[in-house]
Order: sequence, then structure tokens, then C-alpha cells
Amino acid sequence: MQHEGTYVPRTAELVEAIEENSMEKTFVFELVDGEPMPYNPGQFMLVTVFGAGEAPFTLCSMPAGDPYVRMTVRRYPGGEVTERLHEMEPGAHVGIRGPFGNGFAMEMMRGRDVLVVAGGIGMAPQRGLIEAILNNRDQFGKLTVFYGMASPEQMLYNDLMDEWQERDDIDLRLTIDRPHPDWDGHVGLITTLFEDIEVDALMTSATIVGPPVMYRFVIMECEKLGLSPEYIFLSLERRMSCGVGKCGHCAIKGTYVCIDGPVFSLSEYRRLEEE
Repeated sequence: MQHEGTYVPRTAELVEAIEENSMEKTFVFELVDGEPMPYNPGQFMLVTVFGAGEAPFTLCSMPAGDPYVRMTVRRYPGGEVTERLHEMEPGAHVGIRGPFGNGFAMEMMRGRDVLVVAGGIGMAPQRGLIEAILNNRDQFGKLTVFYGMASPEQMLYNDLMDEWQERDDIDLRLTIDRPHPDWDGHVGLITTLFEDIEVDALMTSATIVGPPVMYRFVIMECEKLGLSPEYIFLSLERRMSCGVGKCGHCAIKGTYVCIDGPVFSLSEYRRLEEE
């Protein structure tokens, strides 16, 4: 049975707007009706900025026992919804519908090692996945996270990255595309991080989210490691206007990204490409 929030937006109040960098902010909302919004990592919601419009954003965090809804949003010049969001102050209200989509296949990852590959803002939907694994750490094997960005200024969640690097139950590896005076870590495209990794190919799942140009080359590296296409998961972006498969904007033949995705295994993705 679908919650009324599937079609009718629930009012949410902005509690905090965290400036991640010059382009992105993380918005923390609390639903006014006090009811929780259960969701899975990788699902998305449709946010209504009153007087501006509605747009889809991925839920970006899954802290244990936290009643808030978080999303990290890039400001697009000329994009009225994102520009208005970035101008909001705590106390402002939006409408939220959802959650929508399938999210990451957590049940297929349990008991296995997990390799998370995130490029740029692709860390936002994967942050929730990583937190879900850390909150249930005994249910998963080795957790390795590759996070690449163009420059240090574009990194998301700086404090969280510092926290993860201090933990001994997550192997976080960061890289930037080219040398920078404020960076003493690894330099090179995210694919260069694969040069120094050993995996149990039969027991490893991988998730990939980032700019479109990244997917092709990261997929190649995952397959070089011997990972199965059934256990390589990608999050796709399409124009998901309604969230319930009615408008058809995100349809690829008989598949609706808003319902059947946005997360697909590589084997499913290749069948979509054929269509």
C-alpha cells in the first residue's frame, strides 16, 4: 500500500544547511508531521520548493536512530529549484514526496566484502550505504571506499572523511585528479586506486556512482579484478519527474528508472543499453 506521501508532499522544515563547498550544500530536514520516513540507501525523494517547482534528490545519509532527512544538493546556475534551496535559511519549509526507487541491494551485499567507488558528488548517495554498513558492521566483510574528486575544494563531508580515516573497519582511499598545493595524498584519476588493491573476486560486491565519464573506466577496472556483473551496482540518473512510473520521462523501453532503479546491476544495465 502506497503512503499518501507518494503523491501528496509532506511538509518538512529546514533544520540546518551545511556548506560543503562552493557548489554543494547538505540540507537537514525534519518532517512536520513527526512521522518517520524509512528508506534504503540509494533511494531518492522529490522535493517541492514552493513557487519554484519539484526536483529529485538522493537521500544522502543513514545515521542510526536519526529522525532527520538529509540530501546534498549541487547548485546549478539557472536551475530555479536548486538556486532557491541554496538560498533557504533554517525554518523554511519544503514539500517532500517519497522515498522512491529501489536503492542498493543490501541483501546481496550481506556477508560479502564491499568496494564503494564514488566520484565527486557521487559520494552523496553512497554515504548512506557506507553508514548502513558501519551501523551493521558484523553483517559485512571488508569495506573499501575509493573517493575521487577534481580538487580538494570539491570534497564532500570533510569531517566525516577524517572520522572514517581514523577507523580500522573501513579502508578509505582518497585521490584528486591533478597535483594541488594543499594536497599531500594520492594524485591521479580514481582508476589509479585500483593499481594497489587485492580482492576476493567471488565474495566482493562493488557500487559505482559518479560522473558519466567515470562509469565506463571504473567498470573495466572492476571486471579486471574478476568481479561478477551481477554484483557490480550502478546508480543511474534520468529525468525522474513523478517517481511512480506515470509520466514516462525516465522510461527506457519497458523499464522505469524511478521504479526499477535508480540502482541497477551491471548485467541489468547492459540489457538496458541493448534496448
